[in-house]
Amino acid sequence: MKLKSVGLTLGLAISLLLTGCGDGDSKKDNGNSIGTTPSIGEQVDYKIIGIEPGAGLTGLWKNTIEKYENLKGWELEQSSTPGMLGSLEQAIRNEDPIIITGWTPHWMFSSYDLKFLEDPQGTLGGSENINTLARKGLEKDLPDAYTILDRFYWEPEDMEAVMFEAQTSSFEDAADKWIEENQDKVNEWTKDTKKVSGKEIELASTPWDSERASSSVLQAVFEELGYIVTITPVDPAIMFQAIATGVADATVAAWLPTTHSSFYEKYKDDLVDLGENLKGTKNGFVVPAYMDIDSIEDLQPKK
Repeated sequence: MKLKSVGLTLGLAISLLLTGCGDGDSKKDNGNSIGTTPSIGEQVDYKIIGIEPGAGLTGLWKNTIEKYENLKGWELEQSSTPGMLGSLEQAIRNEDPIIITGWTPHWMFSSYDLKFLEDPQGTLGGSENINTLARKGLEKDLPDAYTILDRFYWEPEDMEAVMFEAQTSSFEDAADKWIEENQDKVNEWTKDTKKVSGKEIELASTPWDSERASSSVLQAVFEELGYIVTITPVDPAIMFQAIATGVADATVAAWLPTTHSSFYEKYKDDLVDLGENLKGTKNGFVVPAYMDIDSIEDLQPKK
């Protein structure tokens, strides 16, 4: 008798549950059926967190949204690099979904467990290099400085080490520490060059940590040899223009062949390309590793 009573009660409960979850006129919650997980797009409000409007990566976004039909209705929320990093930190702290425009080398990959979304159409550039560019006439005016710039080369892990160290000190101190620990590499750049007394050199750069790292290291190297160094952070378009017109002497912050391609094509005949100073950079859409998504093509258009 007890078993029969329990069976009737359980059967009634299941019947009521099924009635409440009927598939004809199910209740909705923010456009989703009860129990249905919102899409990634809905979770992030169809927005990708970007950086400065003048960044090359911001320009690549426009090409990406045109090429991927599944990104219809998505928006790039332009911010700043610190603003983007602040949003990323907050999202990770709360284990919330977020998609950002990101790049390596960068200290955020040392601090957080992140991954790039696959970019099957290659609209965000894939693997790139960072080149050193100099104004015409620099070799004649400052031959030893030109030689150092021409020899300057390091690895992504070198740049990341400076960026990571600078998060708890300063880029100047981080550069000094890296130089102290990598004197053999620095000696290769400066071999047979002479010290000077107060000669000035201006490096144009971009206001991002990766470029602050390389410029700070070169500044320390040049100052040790007696140069007076000025680092001027500007948007990429201004950086290329400054080198091409001779307003600045050099830059070690040209991302090629994709990110800064439009600026390079415009000014390449008016500057000297000294080649790569770092190989293996990458741009793309970046998400925390805990997000269940692997490719840009996994995103859904806005409804």
